[in-house]
Amino acid sequence: MSGKFKKQLTLTDLTFIGLGAIFGSGWLFAASHVSAIAGPAGIFSWMIGGFAVFLLGLVFCELGAALPRAGGVISYPVISHGPLLGYLMGSITVIAFTSLVAIEVVAARQYAGAWFPELTLAGTGNPTLLGWLVQFLLLCGFFYINYNSVKTFARTNNIISIFKFVVPLLVILTLYYFFKPANLTVAGFAPFGMSGIEMAVSAGGVIFAYLGLTPIISVASEVKNPQKTIPIAMILSVLLSAVIYILLQLAFIGSIPTEMLAQGWHNIGKEFSLPYRDIALTLGVVWLSYLVVSDAIISPAGCGNIYMNATPRIVYAWAKSGTLFRIFTNIDEKSGIPRPALWLTFGLSIFWTLPFPSWEALINVVSAALVLSYALAPISAAALRKSHPELARPFRVSGFTVIGPLSFIIASFIVYWSGWNTLSWLLGVQLVIFVGYIIFSRFAPTKKISLKQQIISSSWLVGFYIVMMVLSWAGTFGGHSYITHPFDTLVVAVSALAIYYWGAAVGLPKPLVDLESEDEESFQNEGSVETGSLLHDAKII
Repeated sequence: MSGKFKKQLTLTDLTFIGLGAIFGSGWLFAASHVSAIAGPAGIFSWMIGGFAVFLLGLVFCELGAALPRAGGVISYPVISHGPLLGYLMGSITVIAFTSLVAIEVVAARQYAGAWFPELTLAGTGNPTLLGWLVQFLLLCGFFYINYNSVKTFARTNNIISIFKFVVPLLVILTLYYFFKPANLTVAGFAPFGMSGIEMAVSAGGVIFAYLGLTPIISVASEVKNPQKTIPIAMILSVLLSAVIYILLQLAFIGSIPTEMLAQGWHNIGKEFSLPYRDIALTLGVVWLSYLVVSDAIISPAGCGNIYMNATPRIVYAWAKSGTLFRIFTNIDEKSGIPRPALWLTFGLSIFWTLPFPSWEALINVVSAALVLSYALAPISAAALRKSHPELARPFRVSGFTVIGPLSFIIASFIVYWSGWNTLSWLLGVQLVIFVGYIIFSRFAPTKKISLKQQIISSSWLVGFYIVMMVLSWAGTFGGHSYITHPFDTLVVAVSALAIYYWGAAVGLPKPLVDLESEDEESFQNEGSVETGSLLHDAKII
């Protein structure tokens, strides 16, 4: 007999899950990449990324509070647009999440190489056999922590997150002692223009560093009092991380010895490949370099552990939609853990370490894949507002007529900025998967929702993929520059706006939307919270 998820997570647990997922390898590697791509103006890249994720976070707050579901990032598109959309997003999200676990393990090993050079091949970021075995043992540790109960995972994560939060603050305070205002202008404040600022959001690792909200949504069915806890944890996670990231970038830029900028910013990424450790050694602050390396091993490992926890819930939600093997819907009755899904997560995470990729090689692809999974939230929320306006929304986003399309447009920008080399195959594979679903439709779940309706409700996403591929091919981010900057960005905005309303319009008709689930029954048995007071407390004005 399959068990149910257990509601054991508190506001503290959930906030630390959000912060812990955000503060992974991103803050450790991104500063020098952002500087090399955008110069000092990279500060605005962090602001843009923070604003984008904050808007998307608000939408997730509305969905998470109204429908606390395991693997919400997949569950919500399935509820609003049907299993075909869940199939498309399930495949790309599971790939992104499991490869992210691998990325964080690789990042931890790369930084550990500063102390243990035998872990990394000389002159590369690739592991030796010993280095790969260390990565494998870390993955085994994550698996063990997540195998027994979600509370065991939460306690471990809370301890790690405190350390992860304190070290960046110490880095900021120390580097500001060496701050040189001249660095902001000596080689130009925005030497690569607006396109550099935009490119840094995706290719520089900014958006990757921010994307820690989906683990909060993934464990929604295991949260106590989810209507209040989920929105508060999300908003706290985004705001705190944005402030820290901006201060870190400014501290890094200002603390570089000014003479090193004589040739401009484009070589900074090579000069400071491990930015905060390298700048600490350059400035002679040896104790800080040791602290950074310690955190650089712990932070990515902690983030990888969080995604090892979140991904099985994504797999579970995908399987619940009927488009993945049903065995992955099984939950261990005693622990409340979806163990078959955890085994799959573990296996895929190991697989992504086999090609021995570097952090830089995978980051752009994973960022684009993660943003795609985020981008569906505004359209799911809009479709559900249309089909179920009466649904109790303890956290209701005011001004959604503006915030909904704006958040989707910004997410589309970030996808577009990922560049043609990334999008050509990432979106191309998604189109192949769509065609494959139709060809093998006899295996698809069509009893409740016909194949025709599934195709209609998913048509906007296929249109979005095709439009983004065409614009990327013709645009300035790795394309042929037939559409020059900034006109390409304007065309992306107009196209995204049209696709947003298309997606909202083709959501499932009300009779086909299934708002009930095992998770909902479990939640109701826990006892509900009075909606009226929450609408007053949680409404965003």
